Amino acid sequence: MAAAAAPAAAHMADVSWKMLELRARVKRSGSIYEPLKSINLPKPEGGSLWDKLDHYYRIVKSTLLLHQSPTTGLFPTKTYGDNQKAKVHDSLYCAACAWALALAYRRIDDDKGRTHELEHSAIKCMRGILYCYMRQANKVQQFKQDPKPSGCLHSVFSAHTGDEVFSHKEYGHLQINAVSLFLLYLVEMISSGLQIIYNTDEVSFIQNLVFCVERAYRVPDFGVWERGSKYNNGSPELHSSSVGLAKAALEAINGFNLFGNQGCSWSVIFVDFDAHNRNRQTLCSLLPRESRSHNTDAALLPCLSYPAFALDDEVLFSQTLDKIIRKLKGKYGFKRFLRDGYRTALEDKTRRYYKPAEIKLFDGIECEFPLFFIFMIIDGVFRGNPAQVKEYQDLLDPLLQHTSEGCPVVPKYYYVPADFVELEKKNPGSQKRFPSNNGRDGKFFLWGQAVYIIAKLLADRLVSPKDIDPIGRYIPPQDQRNVSMRFSNQGPLENDLVVHVALIAESQRLQVFLNTYGIQTQTPQQVEPIQIWAQKELVKAYFHLGVNDKLGLSGRPDRPIGCLGTSKIYRILGKTVVCYSIIFDLSDFYMSQDVMMLIDDIKNALQFIKQYWKMHGRPLFVVLIREDNIRGSRFNPILDMLAAFRKGIVGGVKVHVDRVQTLISGAVVEQLDFLRITETEEAPVFKSLEELDLPKHSKVKRQSSTPNASELEQQPDVNVNDWKNKSTYEILQKLNDCNCLASQALLSSILLKREGPNFITKEGTVAEHIERIYRRAGSKKLWLVLRYSAAFAQKFSSSIAPHITTLLVHGKQVTLGAFGQEEEVISNPLSPGVIKNIIYEKCHLQDEREAVVQQELVIHIGWIISNSPELFSGMLKIRIGWIIHAMKYELKIRAGDMPTKDLYQMSPSEVKQLLLDILQPQQQGRGWLNRRQIDGSLNRTPAGFYDRVWQILERTPNGLIVAGKFLPQQPTLSDMTMYEMNFSLLVEDMLQNIDQPEYRQIIVELLMVISVILERNPELEFQGKVDLDKVVQEAFHDFQKDHSSPKGAEKQDHMTAFYNTHPMGKKGTCSYLSKAVITLLLEGEMKPSNDDPCTVS
Repeated sequence: MAAAAAPAAAHMADVSWKMLELRARVKRSGSIYEPLKSINLPKPEGGSLWDKLDHYYRIVKSTLLLHQSPTTGLFPTKTYGDNQKAKVHDSLYCAACAWALALAYRRIDDDKGRTHELEHSAIKCMRGILYCYMRQANKVQQFKQDPKPSGCLHSVFSAHTGDEVFSHKEYGHLQINAVSLFLLYLVEMISSGLQIIYNTDEVSFIQNLVFCVERAYRVPDFGVWERGSKYNNGSPELHSSSVGLAKAALEAINGFNLFGNQGCSWSVIFVDFDAHNRNRQTLCSLLPRESRSHNTDAALLPCLSYPAFALDDEVLFSQTLDKIIRKLKGKYGFKRFLRDGYRTALEDKTRRYYKPAEIKLFDGIECEFPLFFIFMIIDGVFRGNPAQVKEYQDLLDPLLQHTSEGCPVVPKYYYVPADFVELEKKNPGSQKRFPSNNGRDGKFFLWGQAVYIIAKLLADRLVSPKDIDPIGRYIPPQDQRNVSMRFSNQGPLENDLVVHVALIAESQRLQVFLNTYGIQTQTPQQVEPIQIWAQKELVKAYFHLGVNDKLGLSGRPDRPIGCLGTSKIYRILGKTVVCYSIIFDLSDFYMSQDVMMLIDDIKNALQFIKQYWKMHGRPLFVVLIREDNIRGSRFNPILDMLAAFRKGIVGGVKVHVDRVQTLISGAVVEQLDFLRITETEEAPVFKSLEELDLPKHSKVKRQSSTPNASELEQQPDVNVNDWKNKSTYEILQKLNDCNCLASQALLSSILLKREGPNFITKEGTVAEHIERIYRRAGSKKLWLVLRYSAAFAQKFSSSIAPHITTLLVHGKQVTLGAFGQEEEVISNPLSPGVIKNIIYEKCHLQDEREAVVQQELVIHIGWIISNSPELFSGMLKIRIGWIIHAMKYELKIRAGDMPTKDLYQMSPSEVKQLLLDILQPQQQGRGWLNRRQIDGSLNRTPAGFYDRVWQILERTPNGLIVAGKFLPQQPTLSDMTMYEMNFSLLVEDMLQNIDQPEYRQIIVELLMVISVILERNPELEFQGKVDLDKVVQEAFHDFQKDHSSPKGAEKQDHMTAFYNTHPMGKKGTCSYLSKAVITLLLEGEMKPSNDDPCTVS
């Protein structure tokens, strides 16, 4: 009887304990409670491998797999309630957790089916995401052509049906990071032996996802936190974390076989090497920032460390990680970012967006997320840093909650309760924070749970870093030289790349001619059966990649192949193909008429390849020499360049010249097996470079040096204003009688505007006549006429859009528009059509030639910034019209008393050299007026300038004003933080209205002076609105007194002597500016300072 009563008593005790627990839980219905330490799940210390794994298996089953949808395999974000939604991002980490535990179980022979169960839980989730994505194939097709938030893949789906749950207006679906993470984990899991992709439809869909991700460097998205900019106002931004994950995904999936070991050639994925490189460049230029508004962000941790390991620059990695830890680490976890209002006591949860300046409310009370301690533990394991692992484990352990069964639970965040907010703001870190309500009533933060299990498996050595990173995303520094991947994120430690070069002459007679100068070349016939293609033919071949009619997916979008892509060898339909770079394409834009530009382009391309080539195998650079290149006075420079190739070094790059057949063995070969042609299909036709059919021993027409165009031909002999009002008949008569090409161009332009392009003249339509003038001017190298006719014909270079993207990638803004006129600011990449409209609307107003010269400048600057970014330091905004103004001013300085050289008559290569000259730091021998003119035109600022303006604004309650542009203290200081890019851009916007470069530079100097004065006098601050124009006028007034200037010279037009004065010294501009600033400061009240020695207490 006693024996029977014992189990009954035990049962009653158990029921009583559960009742007590239930009551306690009801009392704790909020989210403020203590961790339950008394019912810790027993964990065997030093137990068997089975016991250890069984411990984690039970945790995964009860906290993760219990919530996996039985239909789609997705994991819900909220593990309670009926209306369950699944985020792609969170589900991926849950799948990764199940997969990691499955990898650990592979070590046990008799695993009781657990390896299979866990692997297929991961597979089911990955295929569930693929299913949701493939139902939106139309969005993928839209997005790869025109990446807009309204046409992107969704990031949230119904957990049970895979249906859409929010429209793009209701939710920030555009998250490049989520798609990239899917691709990355797909490759990792397939590499470990899982079969996830089943057929060709799925292969072509994944290929199209790659096309979308390739453009991450130019697509602002909503990021990991789904909010876009820090201000939470619905605007997307370019995020380092998204670009980094895209870069990592592209590196992982390039050349990868989606069918794993059982795959064949048509299940291989292709990545555009140049697009990958653009993402790499963008990431390096954005870091250590997360975006324009996020100075740093915890979202960078999964990008820099597990799972992406996106950065190959150790210095930049350390700098970025250090910033994250300094700014965001707390006792309870990492803040997501500064002034993050998410789930704080002061956040209004009824509104999706914040009001202007609202984020200031959250300063110092941001929620802290233990999740990021876990990422730091994983990072420590990968990098072999046990001290880091222990540090973050010790921080994490006290923060964990537990279920009633004793399973550890990671709270989503720790927050400051409403009652303690003011105390926390007054004394940061002083108040106790409380956990979110996870672990009770089935409420789990699954992303945190998943990453926690992965971290514990790694820390307990149940899986190794190589197990969960089979493709080797992380490469220890000591192994970086030996890495062998399709292309690696790790390049050689020292860049001593040798570029293989093949010299190709377009005709046999050109080959014979060059041979007389000792230059050995090959003709297209001599390299057969190898074919030589233009890059546009390669683009045509790639049109067939990823095509799927069932899903409505076309192939690769019509995007040019860059220098890196054309440096590989291709196997296409049984043919071996080498490609020449886009720089050798016959362009309709007049810059191609200048052979010096071609030489420059070749040198730039070689430097670019040397800097960014990361593949094993050497690049093969094909130099195509055309007969037209050696005509006229530019033959000698071409000969010099070819001689440099023979010597083995061109523009500082090592080269090795040989026959194409010899160079192929050391090159990178890309098999384009997706061009599978069945007997019923018609093979696509590709055009290879054909040899010019000319008599071998006929003489190459090397016109003797083309003389400089005569003044008669260069300068028009008609005045446009005189002819604007004359009759069409008179203009036609003059056009027929006139031999001057410049005059013909101007007269044709009058007819074009008056009668339209189809009006008939003696030589066909007006448009045809202008085109004919353009061709004639090109053959005679009449640059002035070329620019006129190119502008009238609205010529547009196809490389403008990529070069503008290059400038944006380097963290610059670009403005198009004539100096002194309205400018268009470009902050995000635009399509060629939009850029063309901007150029011909904004630059055509005063001088038509401005529209084509601005295109020249964009191309030049794009190349220069790629190879010498240091020349643009201190320039946040590249104002093309102002730079042209600086160049004209430079020509004026050089001319002295002589007539000034006309910029529009100079060849494109001379224009580029002039640009390089003004970009160099200003020469010491110059007058200060000239230096201020040039620096002001370039919009150059001293180091730390924007931070100093922030410090001024902190002491200027009523804000700053200059040239009618007002920079208010509020909401600027509430909305922004000191170091964010958006504040710097706001300062640039304030200076935008200043119309004189030298005056802009004086204003920059004035702001630096104010900053120093305020720094040295902490008791002072401005009382009223600070009008910078008035301060300069006051300083100038004092300057005039000292220099006995005549009356009435106060006008800004007569400030030349002031502009030409040295800034430093007793009579320098800074002394006058300082005096004016101090006068203004002393007009206001002083704040008492505790350190003031004059204060009597």
